[in-house]
Amino acid sequence: MTTLKVHNIESAPQESKALLENSQKAYGMIPGLHGVLAGAPGILKAYQTLHELFVDSSFNEEELTVVWQTINVEHECHYCVPAHTGIAAMMKVDDTITQALRDRTPLANSKLEALRDMTLVIVRNRGQVSSAELQTFYEASYGERQVLEIILGLSQKVISNYSNHIANTPVDAAFQKFTWKK
Repeated sequence: MTTLKVHNIESAPQESKALLENSQKAYGMIPGLHGVLAGAPGILKAYQTLHELFVDSSFNEEELTVVWQTINVEHECHYCVPAHTGIAAMMKVDDTITQALRDRTPLANSKLEALRDMTLVIVRNRGQVSSAELQTFYEASYGERQVLEIILGLSQKVISNYSNHIANTPVDAAFQKFTWKK
């Protein structure tokens, strides 16, 4: 049972209607998350903007998936883990990467594992990162830009994960086959 309304274009506040129309055009549907966020136009706009900015970051598709799914799994988001499993498949990310992220098992690629480790440090320690942790991340061929871009991705995921927890957003039909539980 949802605890927040999942809006459609007709039921959404006026300021959210165009944003939902954009979602419909981009995805061929209105994702349930977008329907929930439409209840407060500013948060839907912020989420969509953060998503665009993160997708346009220096991370490739595998790295985007690592950051998104690491946060989704850590936050135990029943909606975003299956959604990003489907999104990763659409982006042609290797299924072994997606499965390792969902199962919290080591990634075969040490650079991606370093990205997951740094993402977890930032999430779990609320941005309190030691010099040694930064140095380990930098030794994996990442830099200051990527530290900041993890925070960008985290900003997007806080909006979606927390909203989905409160709303108990139903998983979209397209992603139900990827259902996930901790």
